Amino acid sequence: MKVLTIIGARPQFIKAAVVSRAFKEHRPEVQEIIVHTGQHYDANMSDVFFDELEIPKPDYNLGIGGGSHGQNTGRMIEKLEALMMKVRPQWVLVYGDTDSTLAGALAAAKLHIAVAHVEAGLRSFNRRMPEEINRVLTDHIAEILFAPTETGRQNLLNEGIPEEKIKLVGDVMYDASLFYKGKARKPALPHELNIKDGDFVLCTIHRAENTDDPQRLSGIFQGLGDSGETIALPMHPRTRGKIADYNIAIPDNVWVIHPVGYLEMVWLESNCRLVATDSGGVQKEAYFFGKPCVTMRDETEWIELVEAGWNTLSGTDSKEISTALLAHTAPQSNPFYGDGAIAQKIVARMFG
Repeated sequence: MKVLTIIGARPQFIKAAVVSRAFKEHRPEVQEIIVHTGQHYDANMSDVFFDELEIPKPDYNLGIGGGSHGQNTGRMIEKLEALMMKVRPQWVLVYGDTDSTLAGALAAAKLHIAVAHVEAGLRSFNRRMPEEINRVLTDHIAEILFAPTETGRQNLLNEGIPEEKIKLVGDVMYDASLFYKGKARKPALPHELNIKDGDFVLCTIHRAENTDDPQRLSGIFQGLGDSGETIALPMHPRTRGKIADYNIAIPDNVWVIHPVGYLEMVWLESNCRLVATDSGGVQKEAYFFGKPCVTMRDETEWIELVEAGWNTLSGTDSKEISTALLAHTAPQSNPFYGDGAIAQKIVARMFG
C-alpha cells in the first residue's frame, strides 16, 4: 500500500511529520512517499531543519516555485501527474490550502487516485484569497476530508459534500505543538531587546493582502506603535521589502528580528503575553500555548476562537489594532481541537 504525500511549504512539513510518525508507529506496512513541490523555497530547510524537527526528508523535490499562481499550479500538475503514473499510489495525501495542495488533488483526480485532505472545511468566505480557492476546490475533489473543527464539518455539509466523506478528527497542529513544545529554544535576540517571559507581544506579518497594500501595511505599523507595547517582530523578507518600497517607518517599540525557525517560533509563542498576526496557523498556535491573539485581517478561518474570546479581529485600522493589543479580555470558553492523537485518527480512518 502506497501513500503519496504532497507538500510545498514549511508549515506543511511540520504537519506531515506528525502524520508520518503515525504511519510508522501504527501502519508500518504502508509505504509513504513524500514529495516537496518546491513552492516555497526556504533556506532554513537544510539537513539541520529535518534532523532537529525529526521530519522525514522528501523522496522527491520538484523544484517548482517563483512563478505566478497559475504558472506554479500548472507546472506542478504536469510533474505530479508523471510521478503518480510512475509510483502508482493508492492514496494522495494533501495538507491545507497552498497551490501544491490543489495541484496534487487535481493531478490525482485526473488519474482516478483517491485524495485525502487534511485541514478540510476551513473557510474565510473571501474568494479574493488564492488560499480560499485552493481549499474549496480541493475539498470537492477529495474522497476523504479530515475536518479540524465542527465549524469546518458544517461548512462542508453546507456545500453539499456527503457526510460519509467527512471525518471530524481535530487539528493535527495540536499534535505538533505538544510534540515540539519540549524542544523549543530561545532565539538569538538583540541585547537591547530586554524582554521578560510574558512581557512582550509577538507579531508576524506576511499575508499579501496586507503587504501589497501600502495603506493596510501602514495602518498595521501605526497601530503597533500607538500601543506602546514591547513588540518582537520576526520580519518576513516579503514584508521587509514592502516596508522599504512604501517608505514606512518602523516604530521604536517594534523590535525587528531575523526570521526564526520553528523551534524558536514555538519559544516565542510560549513566552509572549499576546500574539498579533495575519497568519492562519499562528492564530491556532497562540491558543494552543494559552495566549490571546489579535488577528490583523478582516476575516478568519478559525471563527470559533473569535467566538470564544481568544482571538480579536482588528483588521488593519490603527486604532482597532492598538485598542486590541491593550485589551485584557478573559476568554469565555475553550474550543476543542482534538486530544493530541489526531494523526493516529487520520491514519486509522484512511486504512481502517
